[in-house]
Amino acid sequence: MLARHLDPIVAIATAPGRGAVGIVRISGKALTPIIQTLCGRSLLPRQASYLPFQDAQGQVIDQGLALYFPAPHSFTGEDVLELQAHGGPVVLQVLLTRCLEAAAEVDAVTSQLRLPGLRVAQPGEFSERAFLNNKIDLAQAEAIADLIDASTETAARSAARSLTGEFSKEVQTLLDKLVHLRMLVEATLDFPEEDIDFLKQADASGQLQRLQSTLAAVMQRATQGAILREGIKVVIAGQPNAGKSSLLNALAGAELAIVTPIAGTTRDKVSQLIQIDGVPLHVVDTAGLRDSHLPGIDEVEKIGIERAWGEIESADAVLFLHDLTRQSTPSEPEVAAAYRAGDALIQHALTDKLPKATPVIDVWNKSDSAPADLPLETIACDHAAVVISAKTGAGLQALRQQLLHVVGWQSAPEGVFMARERHVQALHEVASQLTRADEQLSARQPALDLLAEDLRQAQRALSQITGEFTPDDLLGEIFSKFCIGK
Repeated sequence: MLARHLDPIVAIATAPGRGAVGIVRISGKALTPIIQTLCGRSLLPRQASYLPFQDAQGQVIDQGLALYFPAPHSFTGEDVLELQAHGGPVVLQVLLTRCLEAAAEVDAVTSQLRLPGLRVAQPGEFSERAFLNNKIDLAQAEAIADLIDASTETAARSAARSLTGEFSKEVQTLLDKLVHLRMLVEATLDFPEEDIDFLKQADASGQLQRLQSTLAAVMQRATQGAILREGIKVVIAGQPNAGKSSLLNALAGAELAIVTPIAGTTRDKVSQLIQIDGVPLHVVDTAGLRDSHLPGIDEVEKIGIERAWGEIESADAVLFLHDLTRQSTPSEPEVAAAYRAGDALIQHALTDKLPKATPVIDVWNKSDSAPADLPLETIACDHAAVVISAKTGAGLQALRQQLLHVVGWQSAPEGVFMARERHVQALHEVASQLTRADEQLSARQPALDLLAEDLRQAQRALSQITGEFTPDDLLGEIFSKFCIGK
């Protein structure tokens, strides 16, 4: 534990702005002297007391509730004092300042500071102390931030499941099975002269296979939870006037982007957070893609096209929008040919620029205006394809479901717990180590020392999820992203 973790801390625990109630929270050891100073009397544990909060001159700052939670029966595992006042930002700031002043005052009886070292808490420091004092594990601590940041009801419910320890229980079950298997292997290494083959008698191979099966199920749920937490970045791409802005508006249910028949109307990205079946999607409308060297394209549109490709390259999924009305125009065949050639160039660029794992959905727009006899081969493509009308809404539901499918969303919301990318990576590392262990165990003459090391590394990776083997720099990075006061 670092030296700063021994300091008493104080912070405003409610969100910035005005509200009915605001909370100032103190956590540390031996809070009795400062409680007496701030509240004018001692407090009964876990009972709300209505009283005035006074400044150093005895003037009333506000009237409110004071609650005292003695260690270890508190959120942080330390003594905790909560002062609940009216939720005005000035009132709370004055009350916070009073806490710092009172801590620096000298106790008349002991001639010592009432709470030496009291300082304003860093982001996430209350939750960090709850973790360090074994009140919650690291996955539960992260779930606190995820619950606060949840952008959909489904994400909030999944974060709540992780906060109650559902994810941690799954990890602990895997750990228990893994430790038992390690014990068998270590026993075989410790007693090589024994005639009994511990591994075969204990069905070590079967245990390992069952462990891998359980791990696969947890990985599937964790992957879905990571999608819920991070959301999906979906970029709409295509030639000018294909209907990209209309599609964004249709998906968002609001007029977010300007729609005109003029080519190059969208000059910069327009983003909107939407949800499909509780899954958050960050949908980005981009400038129309075309050769920036063509005459009539100004410098602003060139920058817009460059930024569009930047957004596309960082997308989790791309909606490649095509205009059905320009696929076949008998009166102007050269126009249709030029349009199809433009789509082909974009397709080639997508293949070059995008990672192979990034899904692309070909979206054929303006079905309401397209010729009824448009040949099906006109819209043939290598990717998943959906025919829609952004104007009438036809095909939008099919597009939404196709989006969820291509990004890997599978689970029912009730079966998903919130997870982070680091959790998913740790589980993949466990799977990799167990695969190596299985190869060793299946060999004609297993190298038991290597098998034991594979299992040890698997346990270490799995323990990083709950924080048992987590380096301090990672803890600092995780908790620094929390809000102050939490």
